[in-house]
Amino acid sequence: MKRISAPAAVCAAVLVASGCGGASPAAEDQALVDGATFTFNIDSDPGNLDPQAGASSWVQQLGRFGYDPLIHIDANGKLLPGLAIAWTVEGNQVELTVKKGVTCSDSAPFTAADVATNIAWVADPKNKSPLLGVYLPAGTKAMADDTAGTVTLTAPRVGSFVLNGLAKLPMVCGKGLQDRKVLAQGMSGTGPYTLTSVAANDQYTLTKRDGYIWGPDGFGTATSGLPQKVVAKVVPSATTAANLLLSGGLNAATVLGPDVKRLQGANLYTAKMPLLVGEMWFNQAADRPAASQEVREALTRALDLPQLAKVLTSGSGTAPTTLSSVVPLACPGDSVSAVLPTHDLEKAKQLLDQAGWVAGAGGVRAKAGKPLALTFSFNTAFGTGISAAGELATKAWTELGVKITSKPKDTTAINGSLFGTGDWDIAWVGVGSSSPDQLVPFVSGPVPPSGTNFAHIDNAAYGAVIAAAAKLQGADSCAAWLKAESELVADVDVVPFANDVIQTFGKGARFENIGGLVPSSIRMLAG
Repeated sequence: MKRISAPAAVCAAVLVASGCGGASPAAEDQALVDGATFTFNIDSDPGNLDPQAGASSWVQQLGRFGYDPLIHIDANGKLLPGLAIAWTVEGNQVELTVKKGVTCSDSAPFTAADVATNIAWVADPKNKSPLLGVYLPAGTKAMADDTAGTVTLTAPRVGSFVLNGLAKLPMVCGKGLQDRKVLAQGMSGTGPYTLTSVAANDQYTLTKRDGYIWGPDGFGTATSGLPQKVVAKVVPSATTAANLLLSGGLNAATVLGPDVKRLQGANLYTAKMPLLVGEMWFNQAADRPAASQEVREALTRALDLPQLAKVLTSGSGTAPTTLSSVVPLACPGDSVSAVLPTHDLEKAKQLLDQAGWVAGAGGVRAKAGKPLALTFSFNTAFGTGISAAGELATKAWTELGVKITSKPKDTTAINGSLFGTGDWDIAWVGVGSSSPDQLVPFVSGPVPPSGTNFAHIDNAAYGAVIAAAAKLQGADSCAAWLKAESELVADVDVVPFANDVIQTFGKGARFENIGGLVPSSIRMLAG
């Protein structure tokens, strides 16, 4: 299933999701190696690399090597200094103090004015940044004082977890601020690596910067064992990625499906990442059958969701309890169990009858002479598990009287359908987030191309609850946010059905996975 990073925008494909990598004793005890190359897999070409314009999780992952955020978050949810060394939130304002001595990859100094320019670009609706409303509150204005080294952000409503959002917002600098076109196939940031080679649909090569000393907890590029180069290799097949890892062609591979078991038996280093891998969405555009709540509920009740989860995750999955899955979670709890429709084929048939979709010739339901024909998309990167689960779902919907056209797609193609052509009816796409407010622009507000509400959701009850939730800060807001999520599930706007622990296996390297590979954690190993 495609992961949309709610930036991890779009678990949209949001790749945008994650956990903390654990280190095996063997990996911890191995000697470190300097000057080596670290190679990892990505399942599709990321396309436009602008970190503030791309929704793909792979854009965000590559961006972590070349760009820094204003604030870092560790595996326990603690906020750490990034490009900002101090911050305060009061009312509708956030004040940040910018770290001195930071330079861009082109040697230009990074200033408070640069922060304000970044904020202004993302906040401008005409730029259509998928990060607006996810990591930056809509309507945010920024005022910089370069002499004092401070930036003041003012928003109509800063929201409940504004600092968590800023921790996911990459800062562009130097030439990239002057000409955004250079960011499409290049990088212009303050991060520990620079992009030195691009071979589209093949691999992306980054090279370590000298003199980088402003990373989290004092991290710098002089750290022993840090790779000299990082290569992101496009490997669409999980089986191929597993083979490359075992043969030494990769140092890290995120693999799903049946190949996981053979990698588990190979005594490899493993970093684990909790993720919402089973999440069903419906195209609710006015001309689509799923605009009807009865149709959405019928399509959901026709499915045995626990069975689908078992097949999708090879038996390792668990039932989701919130719409957020990227740890550390801002609001743990259960917004799903009490309102998720359960399997009931007869009830599903009744719902379609009530909606006017009656059984017709050949077993396909029709309404006003139009057959109930739906397009179903899912991400091929999730391997044979998602294909098998998709076959079960197609069989169930066919029995319900729906003509299903299945369109498996890679991450880039499914992003194009959701945010571009709109040619889909049912999609299995995980939207990853760590706090519930990051989901808001994906489930409300403007639709593509003006916004990221790709499913055309218009849930008045959800809107009313989030308006109240956004006035509260931090943990005090969680009860309201969880209630808002329940409104989405109850209306069958979003159907979460499978959580899993995604494993990134390592050979010749160790690393952490917190919403993706953490560049500062990578260490190359001898032997």
